[in-house]
Amino acid sequence: MTNVRNAEYAALLLRVTLGVLFLAHGLLKIFVFTLPGTAKFFESLGYPSLLAYVVVAAEIGGGLALIFGIVTRVVSLTLIPLMIGALIVHLPNGWLFSNANGGWEFPALWTALLIVQALLGPGAFAAGRLYAEGQALRSAARD
Repeated sequence: MTNVRNAEYAALLLRVTLGVLFLAHGLLKIFVFTLPGTAKFFESLGYPSLLAYVVVAAEIGGGLALIFGIVTRVVSLTLIPLMIGALIVHLPNGWLFSNANGGWEFPALWTALLIVQALLGPGAFAAGRLYAEGQALRSAARD
């Protein structure tokens, strides 16, 4: 039997973990690969270089939004196409991410976890939820 209280903390753990990973992945593209290097990599795959900047912004912004629990379901669903894109890029490399150029196991896992997060919602201590609850309390106090 699922304990609702535990589910809220499980969603929190998943949300913060995904957020930290997306933030780290976006910052990696800035500080290690550099933005121009990431753009060149995207070009080498046949994608427009501008898409690299969009992906980095989505990873950093989405990561922060997940960490703080702001529009968690929307952010989770929005990040799924990024992970599907990563999955497609890594598909020819085989299953395991330890393969040369990385396999597709982690993008597939991230995709599944984003779907789970979207289904669960933000969980405990989400800024978006805390804001909405505060608004409801203020509204009730005025009535």
